[in-house]
Amino acid sequence: MSHNLQFYIDGAWVDPVAPRVIDVINPATEAPFTQIAIGTAADVDRAVAAARRAFESFSQTTRGERLALLKRIQEVYAKRYNDLAEAIRLEMGAPVTLATKSQAAIGAGHIAQIIKVLEEFEFDEMRGGTLITREPIGVVGMITPWNWPMNQITCKVCPALAAGCTMVLKPSEIAPIDAVIFAEIMHEAGVPKGVFNMVQGMGADVGAAISAHPDIDMVSFTGSTRAGVLISKAASETVKKVHLELGGKSPNILLDDADIANAVASGVVDVMQNTGQSCNAPTRMFVPRQFRDSAIAAAKTAADAITVGDPASPDIYMGPVISDLQFNKIQDMIQSGIDEGATLVAGGTGRPPGLNVGYYVRPTVFADVTPEMRIAREEIFGPVLSMMFYDTEEDAVRMANDTVYGLAGYIQSGSHERAQKVARRLRAGTIYINNPKGDLNAPFGGYKQSGNGREWGVWGLEEFLEIKGVVGYGQ
Repeated sequence: MSHNLQFYIDGAWVDPVAPRVIDVINPATEAPFTQIAIGTAADVDRAVAAARRAFESFSQTTRGERLALLKRIQEVYAKRYNDLAEAIRLEMGAPVTLATKSQAAIGAGHIAQIIKVLEEFEFDEMRGGTLITREPIGVVGMITPWNWPMNQITCKVCPALAAGCTMVLKPSEIAPIDAVIFAEIMHEAGVPKGVFNMVQGMGADVGAAISAHPDIDMVSFTGSTRAGVLISKAASETVKKVHLELGGKSPNILLDDADIANAVASGVVDVMQNTGQSCNAPTRMFVPRQFRDSAIAAAKTAADAITVGDPASPDIYMGPVISDLQFNKIQDMIQSGIDEGATLVAGGTGRPPGLNVGYYVRPTVFADVTPEMRIAREEIFGPVLSMMFYDTEEDAVRMANDTVYGLAGYIQSGSHERAQKVARRLRAGTIYINNPKGDLNAPFGGYKQSGNGREWGVWGLEEFLEIKGVVGYGQ
């Protein structure tokens, strides 16, 4: 039985208080492939009440009990792995290889990582005669995005469970089916009733109700900076904790001792992954000016080699963007780059040749981009790279930091010691040197308008904990 038209509240699938539905669009076909119910503040009230009741007992569970629960979730997730990958392919147009090997995989990775963290985490410590203890923060409202849906659901839900919190999840209404499957996973794994609740809906209704709800102790949000500001304002009335993982405009600095051709090519490919819809994508590439011509040639070759098409094909690297709204926004940004005088190296406006249906965007590279251009300053969230040229390392660092964002930074260099020094000068939450393997135990989050707080690994667990001092405990 499909649960797409229901919500998961207090351990059961329930109908919405007021029946309303919206279509879920397959961006590869521009046609609906299913519908979901969308909720109201009344549905949020029911979910929060269930979470509040459950917190009294779940907050007192032992580490062993929560570990056993997470391991059951891990087992059921593995059983439903292919269902999750297929849902992500359909709802967001992710190429089947990406959906299977990255999108669904990172969710499994976060579950495994938080199990390791919980096994070793010290909740209590003595400092003199005072006990410092870490306790669950309470009921958490979670608002997650569409671009890496299982990444963001698992890296919020699982650490919150590990901490002993209860929760209400509002997934993206644009890509919501993977969240339905995840709720089914939670149910099959035997999560105690009321501990995990899910209400589908729009940000202006369900998201706003979660942000302002007096019985929610914390809101964890991933999405746009604009929405993060609104959530912070709504949450301020009840002085709840707000954790935000927001936008980015991440720099990729190629130092003059790097293998420029390879660094440019890998930088282009990294931007185009997930059709450019990653908040930490290295969308500003800084190249030493003396390598301008060879770098442009390498970028064009790499961009022209990107395969775009039907996400069902295992040979496709890039599928469509998520929606007509996103497609039109990206087209406007590409046109602004042309109008403002950047050099169009590859791609451009319109769909790729032969793709007349679907929200497909051409893999686009601009060169000679200057800092005041919109494509250099605004988050595009599409397959668009801006190449900027610099004269000195000092110039590169200055331009890289000249942004309101600070989510990630990338450095390519033939000298690891030199790259380390530059990494310390970049104002961003995560720095990647020479295309390292991903690390799910590294903190993920941003400086400045990229948000506050951190996710992943031990830092993800700590976000959901309060610190209590018990003075005289050891006397």
